[in-house]
Amino acid sequence: MTQPLFDARGLDDALSHTIAGLPAASIDHLGMHADRLPQRLRLVEQGIKVEATGFGRVELDPVATLRAIIDVDPTALMVGADLPSTPARRPFQNDDIDLIVDSLPPEQVSAVLWDNASAFYLGS
Repeated sequence: MTQPLFDARGLDDALSHTIAGLPAASIDHLGMHADRLPQRLRLVEQGIKVEATGFGRVELDPVATLRAIIDVDPTALMVGADLPSTPARRPFQNDDIDLIVDSLPPEQVSAVLWDNASAFYLGS
């Protein structure tokens, strides 16, 4: 399992192809940047997961990005805590979870908060 941490501005076709070819991968912090969201969504279409973490380090609209991922594949989005939050501009806050919950359709909340990550990391 691979979890690349990178700024999405570096997500070119070659890197997208490499990531899509991995047996299991998730992109951390929603991809960090608003640029190249369509490329990330194509990876989601191919089974790549995305962690909703690190809102204190991202340069994107987390709500719009969460919703875009859910629209492509509701099983792709997984919550995370981004602890210990270094070197984030601001550390993880409980409000980050509230933002995720408030952004999702009610029927997706349990999956994003638990089920999707459980299936990805534990295979259950």
